[in-house]
Formats: sequence, C-alpha cells, structure tokens
Amino acid sequence: MNIKDIVNRDIVNLTNCESEPIHIPGSIQPHGFLLGIQKGASRIEFCSANSADFIGIAPDKLLGKQISDVFPEEQASRFALYAGAEAIDSAKPFVFTLNGVSFNTTVHGSGSNVILELEPFPDGTLHLPNLYNQTRNFVSIMEKSSGLLDLCQEIADETRSITGYDRVMIYRFDEQYNGEVIAESRREDLVSFANQKYPHTDIPAQARELYIRNPLRMIADINYTPVPLLTIDDSADKSNHSLDLSLSILRSVSPMHIEYLKNMGVGATLTISLLQNQKLWGLIACHHYAPKLLPHYTRLSALLQGHFLTSQIAVREVAEEYNISEEVDKALTEALTLLHETENFTEASHQSPWLLKLANATGAAIYHEGILYTNGLVPSDAELIELFAFLSNAYPNQTFETDHLSDVYPSAKDISKYAAGVIYHSMVSGEHDGILWLRQEKIETINWAGNPDKAVLQNEDGVRLSPRKSFELWMEIVKDKSSPWRKSEINAASSFSYALQKHINYRVIRAQEDQNRSLNEELRLANKELSNLNWISTHDLKEPLRKIQIFASKVLDREDPDLSVQVKDSVERMRFAAEKMQMLIEDILTYSKAGSMDKVFVLTDLNEVLRDVIAELQDNIDEKGAVLRAGKLPSLEIIPFQVHQLFINLISNALKFVKADERPDISITASMVDAAAIPTEKNAVGHYHAIAFHDNGIGFEAEYESRIFDIFQRLHPAHKYPGTGIGLAICKKIMENHKGFIGAKSVFGEGSVFTLYFPVA
Repeated sequence: MNIKDIVNRDIVNLTNCESEPIHIPGSIQPHGFLLGIQKGASRIEFCSANSADFIGIAPDKLLGKQISDVFPEEQASRFALYAGAEAIDSAKPFVFTLNGVSFNTTVHGSGSNVILELEPFPDGTLHLPNLYNQTRNFVSIMEKSSGLLDLCQEIADETRSITGYDRVMIYRFDEQYNGEVIAESRREDLVSFANQKYPHTDIPAQARELYIRNPLRMIADINYTPVPLLTIDDSADKSNHSLDLSLSILRSVSPMHIEYLKNMGVGATLTISLLQNQKLWGLIACHHYAPKLLPHYTRLSALLQGHFLTSQIAVREVAEEYNISEEVDKALTEALTLLHETENFTEASHQSPWLLKLANATGAAIYHEGILYTNGLVPSDAELIELFAFLSNAYPNQTFETDHLSDVYPSAKDISKYAAGVIYHSMVSGEHDGILWLRQEKIETINWAGNPDKAVLQNEDGVRLSPRKSFELWMEIVKDKSSPWRKSEINAASSFSYALQKHINYRVIRAQEDQNRSLNEELRLANKELSNLNWISTHDLKEPLRKIQIFASKVLDREDPDLSVQVKDSVERMRFAAEKMQMLIEDILTYSKAGSMDKVFVLTDLNEVLRDVIAELQDNIDEKGAVLRAGKLPSLEIIPFQVHQLFINLISNALKFVKADERPDISITASMVDAAAIPTEKNAVGHYHAIAFHDNGIGFEAEYESRIFDIFQRLHPAHKYPGTGIGLAICKKIMENHKGFIGAKSVFGEGSVFTLYFPVA
C-alpha cells in the first residue's frame, strides 16, 4: 500500500498571502491527531502522521481500516449513530477511550468526508464549566456596565479569568478592517496594547472569511512542527488530493501568521470571532507568552463569553444611537417649529441654535436665489459660494455627506478649520441653491502597533517578503477630517431640508397666487370695458348708422330729380358704407356672444337643426338654384343655437362663393374618425363625429388652409363677394365651445370641404 501526504507546499509570502489557501494546509497542530472517513461509511481515508504518538498505531496500520478495527465495537457503534445524525453537536464532542486514555473527539463534515479530531483530556477529566455561575456573572456585568466599551472591558477581564491567558484583547474593525484594541486585560508586567491599531494587512481577507465560518481558533504552541495528513495513494481518485479544514480545531496555521506571532513574541493564542449581521465586527484575541493548551470545555466557556458579548453589541450600539437621536429629534422639532412660525426662513437660519444641533454641526449655510445665509462657524462668503457651486455641479438634485471633504473637493484643505466634513442637500429653487451643515476638522492621533506603511518588509536574503518585526508604538496624525456623521444626524438634516424646500415652494406658490390674483383683477376690468364696448356697438353705434341709412334713402327718393349725378353717386356710396358697417357690427357682436354666452348643452338631432337652417335659407337656395344633399346626421350634446349659426355660416358661404353661371352643389356627410385623422390638431385624442360640407365653389389656395379661420381674414375682393371676414372665425369659436375642431381642404377653382369634428361623448 502506497501512502502519500496532502501537504500544501505552495510557497507563501506577503506577495501572495491574500490568496493563500489556508483552509487546505494538509497538516495539523500536534496536540491531537486527525482521522477522516467518507460520509455514511467508517473506512479511514485520512490520518495524521502522529497517530502512533497517541494510540500506538502508525498511519499505515490505520488507513483503509474500519473505525471498529481501531476502537472497541461498542464505541464504534455509538459513533456511527453520533456521526449519522442530521446535525452533529460539535460543542459536545464524542469520547473515544483506548488503552485507558480518553479522547475528546470533535466531529464535523468536510465535503464528502467526516473529520474526527481527537484530543486527550489534559488531566484525564472533562472539567465541565459551571454555566450557571458564568451566566450569572455575565448578567451582573451587563447590568453594571454603562456602555459598550465598559462591557468589552468587563468581558476581557472575565475571559482572562476563565482561560488564564497572559493577555486578552478585544478588537473592533473599521470599514477597511483595520483593527483597534478597545479593551484589554493583561499581566501587570506586560506593555499595554490598549487603543492601538493594526492595519488590515495583518488579517488577510481569506483569514477573515475563516473567522466567520469557524468562530474559535487556537494555537497551543507557536513553535510547533506541522503534522502532515496522509492518505492512500490512488492516482485514479482525485478526491483525496486535499482536505478542507475550515472548521477544524487542529488545522495548521499559515507560516506567515506564525512568523507574525513570533515577531510579536507570542507563545500561544486563542481567537474568538465577534459577528454582527454575518460580518466580522471584531475579535477576542488571547495571547500567552509560553505554550498553552486549553481544554475543550474551557475553550467553550471562552466562546460563550464571545456569544454574550455578541448578543449585546447591537443592543448597546442602538442604545447609544438612540440617546443621540433623541437629542437630534428634539432639535429638529424646534428648528421646524421656528421655520413654520417665521415668515422669513432666513431668520430661522440666522437666529436658531437648533439648526446646528439637529445635526450636531459647528456651522450651517443656506444659499438661496443668490443670497447666502449662515449660522455658526463657517468659511468666508466667497469660499462658501465656491463650495456650493462645486457641490451643485457634482451632486445635482442629490444629497451628499462626508467626514473627509478633501477626498472630493480640491480646495477643502483651505477650509478644514470650518468644513472638514459636510452634509449637503441641493434645492431646486435656483442655480447652486442648497443647504450645508459643516463640521470642523478633528485632528486625530492614531496609535499604530508599528508603522502600517512598513507592515511588509524584505527579508535579509533580499528575496522573500515577511511580516514586520517591529510593534513599537507609531503615531500617525490625521488632519482634514471631522468626526463621522451619525445616521440620526443625516436623517434629521434630510427632514429639515425637505421641510425647507416645501417652505420655499409654498412661498413661491403664494407669491404666484398673489400675482395671478392681480392679473385676474386686471382681466376682469378689461372684460368689463369690452362689455361696455359691446354695448356701445349694439346700441350707441347702431342708431346713428340707421339714421344715416334713412336720410340717405330719403335724399335719393325725394330729391332725385334735383340732384346731379355726382351727388347721387356720393349719397349712394354713403348709404352702402353705412350698411356695410352695420353688417360688421352685427358680426362682431355675434363673434363676441359665441365666447361669452352661457354654454347649455342639449342632446339634439342634427338632422332637425339642418332642416331649420335650410328653411331659413330657402329663398337664397331657390334664387341660386342650388342643389343640397345630406346624409343621416347623428344626435349630439350641443349648444343648439350655436350649431344652428354654424350650419348657417357654412351653407351661406357655399352659396355665396360660387363660380359665375354655375349652380351651387352642396353635400353634407357624417362619419366617425380617429384623432389621427385630424393632423393639424396635436391636442386631439379619442374619436370624433366628422360632419363634412362639400361644395363646388371657387375654392382657395392650400396656403390659406390654416389662416382662413382668423378673424377679418378675407381671401376674395369685397366688391365681388361681400362679407366681413368674421364668419369662419365665428365657426371656429363655436367648435372650441364644443371641445372640437374645424378644418378646411380646397382645390382652387374646383371647390372646398369644411369638416366639423365633434368629440364622441
């Protein structure tokens, strides 16, 4: 039988550690031994090379054997039930006993395999923890700790008491996964690491992923020699080339991490993950300066401390945020009250301290219609206006917040004293209008555990890169940054900005209403004057014209023999002009009434309207010898007298504008059309009743199709075709009253078609 190891021998240094496959090292730590079997079976497929050190059986005697060949039958049967359960309880390991030695056996699944990690009891006993006392202590700690940092310190002290490590630290990660020591419990002779920061490169991404999957990790002796994992060499079987040890307790550690710990002078470690929303919030990191093997149940007691702390992180953070948000909400309420009670919002920005307190800002500014209003500590007006212009162009109709303005704004360093961080909301009232909350620069000294820029050093051989050796305190001074904005402050700023925009919009609307009210009053007076003009037209002008016509007729009738031809012609012209003027006044009055009279709609049969119109025009029809044909017309909701006038005008025009020595031929048709059939009217929608008047008259040029309905528009000489040019304008006005349209098509010298479009109800 050929046996091979599955050790991962890829060369690893800091140039490729971000991609190091640390979950498949192919080796373990030597304080226990490992067996691997396939799921649903008991044949040993993997074995660590140190099995003989614990049970006196070498790997070549284990590989290929059944579990029952190694351990007593009764234990093998119980293990088959334990490992075959739907969920293996890794917190309560299975106990194998061989040659009088008991082994805590931690079991977990790994792909198609089941991993058994066997550790002898350090002193032959289980050392079960007193969970009642541990829980009672935590409840006492939780009640007396005032904030999250106090709670972390208490947990660090309690964890050190339980485990006996020389140093216990609680890390918290920032957005970039730089770690900061926020609590520490240590031996008095050790140098404190409290408040020191460690760069994100100290814990690569794949290591952070394993901390999420496996919340507890122990290294019993930094100077251990990795024990290779062995398997039967079967070149046909590709599945035994590696073994995923992500959940393993004994898994061997990356040589880069071992070198890092050696550089720190650490002898043994225990690490417990602190998770929030499936993300790594922080770590409980335990350091010992000599080898230290922690029993299984003591490790679980330490892990329980991590669970206790994890359960409180969100609660404490929410409580701290709530206390701040209460103050912020109070300030927002006061600011909004002042805004709504003050006629001029500028007073609210100038006089109200609440405008600053609602976002815990040191300054605020509003830029509205070219005027700047400020509150608190702010840069100069010119610098503020330049900042507003930049933000409005970079974030149009948006909101923006940052605690490091110089990241996006080149001139920010010049105003960091006032505006290292900003909350910005644009406003749509004018160019560059917006509102800003400002925070002063908060110069911060960061205590790094060694220079983060030298976290990677070149080895003495000049070839390999390795972790830094120096962990002496290295201070970095950070400028041009403000304290970060909290969510409650950002939300309060948004609420105020929204209310301010509504306030401005309301004032604009109110000013527009005042302007419209003034214009309406002017329009009312103008309409009154027009009504007076109509009165003058109908009464005061008609009477003099009537007298002119009467006296002219008398002169012509009575004095005719005594008048010269020239006088007769002048008097005749005078009488004709008076008649023309009277006709014009009548048409103007009709046009005016078409738009001003009450619009009472009545369901009316258009066939009856047409019969009345024909009866009224019968003398003219007979005189012209006209032929008039009409199809069946619909019944519509109309203003009857206006549609009567409409038909009168269109048929009269067809009778009037006829070629010499030709009888008028008029036909009237009705149909249903879609809005698309009215190409000249873009506002037409839906369906329409189309009433078309066809004639064989003189027609007109196509260029006049849109102008023919303008008032006083005449296309033919008055001496040949008398009229005022108002008739078709009246027709258009009537169709507008009916929410419809009128159109005209013509071929000059051949005739015209005038079509009325009444919307279908």
